[in-house]
This record gives sequence, C-alpha cells and structure tokens, in this order.
Amino acid sequence: MKKVIFATKNKGKLREVKNIFEGSPFEILSLLDFENVPEIIENGDTFEENALLKAKTVYEYFKIPAFGDDSGLAVDQLGGAPGVISARYAGEDADDKENNEKLLNELNKYPEPHKAKFICAAVFYDGEKKMDAYGEVRGRIIKDERGSNGFGYDPLFIPEGYDVTMGQLEIEEKNKISHRSHAFKKLRNLLEQSSEKQ
Repeated sequence: MKKVIFATKNKGKLREVKNIFEGSPFEILSLLDFENVPEIIENGDTFEENALLKAKTVYEYFKIPAFGDDSGLAVDQLGGAPGVISARYAGEDADDKENNEKLLNELNKYPEPHKAKFICAAVFYDGEKKMDAYGEVRGRIIKDERGSNGFGYDPLFIPEGYDVTMGQLEIEEKNKISHRSHAFKKLRNLLEQSSEKQ
C-alpha cells in the first residue's frame, strides 16, 4: 500500500475520501494521524491554489505524498460568494452554524430559487509530480436546514434531480454525486493510471 496524507483534520471530508479510495492501492492517512503538523495558510485566490498549498506544505513537512483539496459553495445571486472563503464566510473562527446563518441572511433580499454549486479542486503532490482534478455539483439553497449527515452547507443544499439536501443523503449516495467525489474519483483514476505506467 502506498501511503498518502490527506491534508485535512475534517473527519467528514476524510470519511468521504477514504470511501472513494476503498479497494485502491493507496492507504489514506490524514493530519489526525500525526501529533505535530505544519500550519497551512490558505491564501490562494482560487480553489486550485489553496489545494496545492495544502498538498505541498504537507509533503514538504512529512516527505510523504499528499492530497490537498479546497472546496466551497458558489451562489449565483451572490456573484459566486462565499467561494474560496466558504469555510470562514462569517469570520476566521466561524463554525458551520454561523456560516449558514450568514448565507441565509445574505440571500434574504433575493427571490427563490437560490441557484448554487459546490466546487472542489483536488491536488496530489509528491515532490516531483502534481496531478489535479476538479468537480462540481449544481443545485439550490433552501431556507431551512435539513439532515445531519453532512457538514458545512450540506443541510441547506439540494442537488439537481433530488428533493433532499446533501445533509440528508447517506455517505454512499453522497459519494455518487458530490463535488468532492467527482474530483477525487478523477484523481484516483489519474493515480492508478500513473502507477500502472511505473
């Protein structure tokens, strides 16, 4: 098994990505597996830049291949906000509840439907090669939170073709359609193809 560190402490993200890499030749570790971890400063202007920053910082610290990802919500009526600051939309130390409240307050002045999309950029870096992949899922924002399976904006987001939120979907179902699953499934394919060539 080839070890890869996923540059996250987010248990929800980790569970999703481990699920996607089940049966692959890669063992997915995370920053939760280490006592001393580097500080990662996400100051990129795009999801891709932040994902690469995470992967590079973790690789350079541990000298183990790494994944970085950055994801967020882009709402049409808000000009693509919250975008790259999705996790800290209501402030640097904001939690999911505060971010969701701010989002709903911002949307109060607009009529429904509040069309939106989740975006994810995923990057693999091992000191020599960099691989990246992108995923998105379109849907709409609703005014009342539903479901406790997801995290972040999941309880407010209904994907196209569904009548339940991301927060109401089981992980297996979410992993069929989510932005993160689209990005990491592409990344898994790229990595497996690359491994076969070696």
